[in-house]
Amino acid sequence: MKLTTILPKRKNYLLWPLLALAGVVLLKATLFAPPRVKTVAVSRGDLVAQVYGNGTVEAKVVVGVSSTITGRIVALYADQGDRVRRGQLLARLEPDDYSSQVRQAEATLHKTEADEQLEAATLRKARTTLEQAERDARRYRALADKNLVSRQEAEQYETARRLAHDEVARCEAAVTAARMEGAAGHAAWKTARARLADTLIYAPQDGLIVSRDLEKGAVVTPGEQIFTMTDPRTVWVKANVDETQLAGIAPGNPAAITLRSAPDSPFAGQVARLARESDRVTEELEVDVAFTPPRQEFRLGEQADVLITVGRRSGVATLPAAALAARGTARGVWTVAAGRLRFQPVRVGIEDRRGLVEVAGLTGRERIALPPPGKSTTFSDGMKVRVAR
Repeated sequence: MKLTTILPKRKNYLLWPLLALAGVVLLKATLFAPPRVKTVAVSRGDLVAQVYGNGTVEAKVVVGVSSTITGRIVALYADQGDRVRRGQLLARLEPDDYSSQVRQAEATLHKTEADEQLEAATLRKARTTLEQAERDARRYRALADKNLVSRQEAEQYETARRLAHDEVARCEAAVTAARMEGAAGHAAWKTARARLADTLIYAPQDGLIVSRDLEKGAVVTPGEQIFTMTDPRTVWVKANVDETQLAGIAPGNPAAITLRSAPDSPFAGQVARLARESDRVTEELEVDVAFTPPRQEFRLGEQADVLITVGRRSGVATLPAAALAARGTARGVWTVAAGRLRFQPVRVGIEDRRGLVEVAGLTGRERIALPPPGKSTTFSDGMKVRVAR
């Protein structure tokens, strides 16, 4: 055979084994290659464990400033946003009807006082008449005993004494009645004066006017709010915290409050109290977080986020939380040595919002595998891996 026909056949004979060998190498380098993992080392740092909550700015003490009488508003001396002091005049109602009632009560009181004086004078006269009638009755009784006057005449003076005695009793009752009328008149006068005083509406406490609910000219009825006010010292955030995050939260825990109107300027806060009943639908508990110091400028109902500090550690061994794995009930990490994995149990402490977690039980010299999400469940002791560069 010619050389030109033999060489192509030999080339094809050698090419197929080479291609097969290349395929095997490629499969080992790809599909059957040990998984590639990144590794991290234990580092030391400070951790702060925080729990997130979302809620609104509310006030513990909200006071409605209202009237105790019916009247037309003739003047208002405060508006929403004003700071007021206790006893400061806020509004005035039309006083004419109540002024007339005071004058009428005063006139009635003067009349009852005059009636009492008249009845007292009548009582004094009746008592004088009784004293005279008693003397006359005694004298004529003695004369009748001596037969100097007739029994009939002596009985007439005795009858006059009894009538004088009854008149004294009637006058005493009249004086008592007059005094009671005087007391009732005095009470009515005080009531009229109090109603007149109620036409002036004063601030019941120091605070901030949240809203002015009625305007000049409106007719207010008893109990109807003219102003709504609150004490800035009682303003806090009612935050809702998931029940699974409640461990470690207690009154006094420091917190950071971020308002929607100032997202880049968190304010210092402190847990004031915890509710005793969770929401059965959202499975969240209300945690009240107070501003420290109290906010002087606020908007009730504004959305707010809180981060409550439940733990703080300094200079502790830390790892990314993604490096943690679980085997059964044990928690640990996968260490990498000589290209093979080994499960190392660790004790886990607090975790901060940067994704770092406190760990104990490592020397600090290990290389810890940082597997892709969900891949750590495929790891096993002795498994070969490649360390990503």
